[in-house]
Amino acid sequence: MINFRYHVVSLTAVFLALAIGLVVGTAALNGPVADSLRENVNGLRKDNSLMRQSVNDMQKQLETEEDFAAEMAQLVLPGKLNGRRVLVLTLPSGRDQTEGVIKMLRTAGADVTGRIDVQDKFINPDSNNNLLELAVTAARPNSAPTANLPGNGHGVETSSALLANVLVERPAGSAPVGDADRNSVLQQYATAGYLTPEDKISGAAEAVVLVTGQPYVDKDSAKKDESVVKIAEQFDRAGALVVAGMGSTGGNLVAVVRGDPVLSQTISTVDNANTVQGQLVTSLALAQQLTEKKTGQYGVGDNAAGLLPKLPQ
Repeated sequence: MINFRYHVVSLTAVFLALAIGLVVGTAALNGPVADSLRENVNGLRKDNSLMRQSVNDMQKQLETEEDFAAEMAQLVLPGKLNGRRVLVLTLPSGRDQTEGVIKMLRTAGADVTGRIDVQDKFINPDSNNNLLELAVTAARPNSAPTANLPGNGHGVETSSALLANVLVERPAGSAPVGDADRNSVLQQYATAGYLTPEDKISGAAEAVVLVTGQPYVDKDSAKKDESVVKIAEQFDRAGALVVAGMGSTGGNLVAVVRGDPVLSQTISTVDNANTVQGQLVTSLALAQQLTEKKTGQYGVGDNAAGLLPKLPQ
């Protein structure tokens, strides 16, 4: 009869056999396995070193290309925008490349009438009603034109139209906006936290560079991205507009403009304005609009017509 002692002895024999097998197997394989592992580790270490060197080489190449673009700007840009009055409007996602864009505009001879940073609050859907009210109250005490403001209840669109009216030169035959009225409207939006004028606006512009970046990714991203497009549309109606962005995918402003058969006819885009090369091309694209009345889509991303506009003879 098989009893408990038999089971204990059997189990003990099994575990003993396993232990002996592990010891014997480890002793037999220890040399080859260790050698193989050592060889793999050395190979991975070598690959890692080569990849690190490759990254360093590419970084140096990028820095060289940026230096080359900066030097070329001194040869290509001077005189391209002499006397042209340009407003720089910066969205929250475009802050990092704004200074570079302005530097290239001034190298081209542009008179930068000012830089205005649009705050997140301006694009926040919760601000819709307040923006609608502010568009009326900001214009009422002044002579800011309001006859052509949109009436569809979209706060960003309505306020953008008012701002475009006071910041961009009025069409021939229209009453100009005085400096006092312009500054009054801007001050009200700045006081409410919607805009931050980085310097005093020196007058009405004839063209606008809208500096932007990647699309929004939060829960309100669809409405915010729509509002960004509304801003571009209103300033495009007021004067020449170049969108200086970063990338052309994911639904950012550059991608939307390039995918729209109407907007792409009147708005130029640059998808690599986060680089010196793209900042240079931004000035060239604006010069093309102002002197040749042509638009174009430039950069290295999707649907770009080329790296830069063809320079006139």
